[in-house]
Amino acid sequence: MVRLKEIADECGVSATTVSNILNGKARASEETRQRVLEVVRRRGYQPNYIAQGLRNQKTRMIGIIAEDIVQFTTPPVIESIMEHCEKRGYRTIMQNLRLYARWSDRWFHDEEAYRSVLLPALQELNSIRVDGVICVAGHERVIRFQKGDLSVPLVMAYSYAEGIPAVSVVIDEERGGYEMMRYLLSMGHRRIGIIAGREDNIHAVKRLVGIQKAMFEAQVPYNPGWVRYGNWDRESGYRLAKELLQEDITAILAMTDTMAGGVYDCMEELGLRAGQDIAVTGYNNTELSEYVHPRLTTMTLPLSEIGYRSAETLLNQLEAGEETGSGEEQTETDRAQKDWTGGKEILIPGSLVIRNSVHRMESQAGGT
Repeated sequence: MVRLKEIADECGVSATTVSNILNGKARASEETRQRVLEVVRRRGYQPNYIAQGLRNQKTRMIGIIAEDIVQFTTPPVIESIMEHCEKRGYRTIMQNLRLYARWSDRWFHDEEAYRSVLLPALQELNSIRVDGVICVAGHERVIRFQKGDLSVPLVMAYSYAEGIPAVSVVIDEERGGYEMMRYLLSMGHRRIGIIAGREDNIHAVKRLVGIQKAMFEAQVPYNPGWVRYGNWDRESGYRLAKELLQEDITAILAMTDTMAGGVYDCMEELGLRAGQDIAVTGYNNTELSEYVHPRLTTMTLPLSEIGYRSAETLLNQLEAGEETGSGEEQTETDRAQKDWTGGKEILIPGSLVIRNSVHRMESQAGGT
């Protein structure tokens, strides 16, 4: 096994310099850094991070807990976390709970089942002495921990923690709902049906708050009878569109591109066309939004930014030696406020993507 001192001797530098370069803390010249890294690669040197952690009380390892990596929202978040950690000289180790693969969506309200896979993951990360943990949820919701589950800082990506302190880095859902409704109103639509997700879902609740705010500002009455709650899937988009199209509406705001796909299915069956007869919007900016015809107006999910800010928040906290959530500087794209569990939120906005599925109602346009 190659030793650190052998690498240092071959490079003509001290063992401390080699260690600092490998840990991303070196002030050596770029030439020296590249020479050391080349020798490390050629000799196959592998640092013993566990032993280093026992000596230094720091392993420079970050644990990532993913509810399920098959969720379309999860890979961009994790990739961005890993990229930022790597740039800062930290290694990552991931625990995939595989919740959807194990139980489909039956685990949503089964705390016992959830704890049965969460607790072993936490115990393993504790045992290898990670410096901090980032928990990545499959969708925005509250994850319940128990006191003593973790002895290191925790950051929640796309989710909230209950039971232990944590910063939550999440999408600014209220702003997203506000901007989507404001756009429909600016195009002259006033009779707007809404296809939301589950009624108790955080995404749906917060987007509806933003929708109502935009309508209030435009002095357009909010009609709860034009709101339908679905299951985030295409079938519910189809079924609920059939109901709403009997209400003499001019537009449908669907809270996922997938449900908007169901709206398109229903309209095709009835001989209607999006962007001409009925305006349609989606949410999430998935591939489907570009493949349907006409292409779908939608809202992006800032998933990579959530990953980046989650890693940045945790690493800044570790390196500053601060308690969770204290002393963090906010950028102009963030809004800090109390979240559903009393902790701190960092809100990341999405972006409106305007395509061809919304037409202008000439007789009613303006005023927003």
